[in-house]
Amino acid sequence: MPMKLADIAQKLGCRLDGPGETSIHGIAGIEQAEPGQITFLANRRYFPLLKTTRASAVLVQDGINIERDAAMPGLTALRTANPYLAFAHAIELFYQGPRYEPGFHPTALIAKSARIGAGAHIGPYCVVEKDAHIGRNAVLHSFVTIYQGARIGDDFFAHSHATVREFCQIGNRVILQNGVVIGADGLGFAKQNDGTWYKMQQSGPAVLEDDVEVQANACVDRATVGETRVGRGTKLDDLVIVGHASRVGANTMLCGQVGLAGSTKVGDGCILAGQVGTAGHLTIGDGSVITAKSGIPNDVPPRSMFSGYPAVDNRQWLKTVAALNRLPELQKRVRELEAELERLGGRPRPSVHR
Repeated sequence: MPMKLADIAQKLGCRLDGPGETSIHGIAGIEQAEPGQITFLANRRYFPLLKTTRASAVLVQDGINIERDAAMPGLTALRTANPYLAFAHAIELFYQGPRYEPGFHPTALIAKSARIGAGAHIGPYCVVEKDAHIGRNAVLHSFVTIYQGARIGDDFFAHSHATVREFCQIGNRVILQNGVVIGADGLGFAKQNDGTWYKMQQSGPAVLEDDVEVQANACVDRATVGETRVGRGTKLDDLVIVGHASRVGANTMLCGQVGLAGSTKVGDGCILAGQVGTAGHLTIGDGSVITAKSGIPNDVPPRSMFSGYPAVDNRQWLKTVAALNRLPELQKRVRELEAELERLGGRPRPSVHR
């Protein structure tokens, strides 16, 4: 249903800078937006696009003067301290996902000793094994498997082909995207005298606290002993692996293809960007940021930014990369100096650059 800009501003808690009667029917990115849609500006890299966007309004940070800085007098501003968060809420005004009515599909297999709370939707070909407990208002989409003894809280949502293994513990409002595996065996093998590997029982569950989301095809392994734990509000992106007995703090984000080796400890409020890898048995302090493709061999202090492999302080890494980019120039300069010294009658040492 279309809404007036004034009503949208009120619902989002934004300050309206422009006419409030404009009718809005949807949300779009700044390059794709059409008249009648709202867009947002959260990164100043996209500031020039304000001159070409066809959107009727833009969610923008306080202090940005659109008419002066972007020469866009026809673009209405919805001002807020956090445009990206406001954009997230704006999407919810115009898009509602599918609704799942309570009930059990006839193809679902549910053990007699399993307990499932009121309001649950159990979809086609789901399996809930004996002694598993699931709270109220759960949605198991299709082909979801809950192993025996699992404990799951209220408002759980498991998309198709998600799996929760035996005795794992999941809090309230947890979302598992397609293909997620919680509590698969960790890489626990002991080498025998003949050089073969002996499989160790993985006795410790994986534990996901409240409000965790795990995105497609990511895995949180169980522990050999003890537990693997993911803290409240933490988000794991696609293809992330949390190794056995690792601990990830609250409100941390692990981006795509991050890999934590066993017994890694990641603090609260951290961000590990895409393809970061850690050695095992180390600690990343609270509030740290690890930039993409970095390899972490040692502990990282709290509130640090580390980059590269082996990862070092980001400022040091930037200086190192800048020096590396100058190597061809420096090599050429050394050769010129050696040639000049030889011309003047000196005898330079043999150059490693020749």
